[in-house]
Amino acid sequence: MRYAVCADVGSTYTKVAVVDLDVGALVGASSAPTTVGTDVLHGLDAAVGAARAGLPGVRDAPWYVCSSAGGGLRLAVIGYERLVTAQAGRRVGLSAGANVVHVAAGRLGAADLAGLRAARPDVVLLVGGTDGGDAETLTHNATRLARARWRVPVVLAGNVDVREELHAVLAAAGVPVTVADNVLPRIGVLAPAGARAAIREVFLRHVIGGKRLSRGSRFARLVRAATPDAVLTGVEVLADALGGDLVVVDVGGATTDVYSVLTPDERATGPGREVAGSLWRARTVEGDLGMRWSAPGVVRAAAEERLLTDAERDALAAGAAARAADPGFLPAGEADRAVDARIAALAATVALRRHARGAATGERAGRDLRDVRLLVGSGGVLRHAAPVDAAGVLGAVLTDHAGGWALPRAARPVVDVDYVLAAGGLLAAEHPVAAVALLRRHLGTD
Repeated sequence: MRYAVCADVGSTYTKVAVVDLDVGALVGASSAPTTVGTDVLHGLDAAVGAARAGLPGVRDAPWYVCSSAGGGLRLAVIGYERLVTAQAGRRVGLSAGANVVHVAAGRLGAADLAGLRAARPDVVLLVGGTDGGDAETLTHNATRLARARWRVPVVLAGNVDVREELHAVLAAAGVPVTVADNVLPRIGVLAPAGARAAIREVFLRHVIGGKRLSRGSRFARLVRAATPDAVLTGVEVLADALGGDLVVVDVGGATTDVYSVLTPDERATGPGREVAGSLWRARTVEGDLGMRWSAPGVVRAAAEERLLTDAERDALAAGAAARAADPGFLPAGEADRAVDARIAALAATVALRRHARGAATGERAGRDLRDVRLLVGSGGVLRHAAPVDAAGVLGAVLTDHAGGWALPRAARPVVDVDYVLAAGGLLAAEHPVAAVALLRRHLGTD
């Protein structure tokens, strides 16, 4: 038998799955607290040891690791115009698994540069101008970063006419710079692949080691992707295998992420198309919606969306505040579990509303989810919940008729209980057949 060890080093827990590559089956799994306070390898090694215990032949299996420990990947986007290239860059950054912490548009001034520094990005995505279009703004911004002695890695993905020239300017000034294809080569055409690959490369080469999560270089050598990037790859593999639209809602402790893969609509290339392009494989991050650190944000957002009465808002606010004050909180009884389930349902519902409306992605027409065939729930609150509670969370999303967005007409809900989306994404490049079999077996039709 051939095995692979797939691990996600999260901010709170490290999850490990051992996969039989010959049949695409999960044969071992475990989790352990992420040991950010000492060395993340302590928790990773413990989780791997538990997952492969009693499995002959696994000790020499290769490791495939993704990570969001230490806050994941913080990305800033600098573009030519906020509603066009800057928005296109933001969408690409989200698809690359980044937490977009800053967006700037136009010619950078002193205040803009100060705001960029204050955002503390790990990577800057520098875009601007379609190929053959405006080059002045991109040239100004690249030159400004060079003169400012900028030392945070830059991915340059703008107008091809000046790309090599600006790469030389930045490199000569000591700016760590990686070149990628233009994210918006023509109006209405969004091309994320090159920048997404470049951001992944920079994350692995500069960010993981720079977060000082581990002594030595072993952890940096093991990590292959940011966790959201690996999950989105898994979502894409599953969607391609099933041949239809799907949505994943991942309810975490600090954020709720939504991933969707939709069938391209030929009408999007017509006169009413998005100027910044349509991203048919998208991810949004809701930083105010989470089960622990961001639990009070869930209550506030749900009240604003009129999902709570005044009485329920006040009652739920106390439980949310307690969870935010103690992120390690574990439910001790039915009452605690009921509060967790309610917060999770509200976080998922609000996140799906925002994703579908297009507010988080900047899409004027939103995202049409009517043809979604599969709704996958992820996150510890769903994986560890009783089946009836998990079904209730996803049911709340599928019966939300007041959200102002088109509900999926015939979606099947399923929970990623075995945490295979990240594993499938990690295996996709080197073991595509096993990745498809794994995802279909646990989440698809098999």
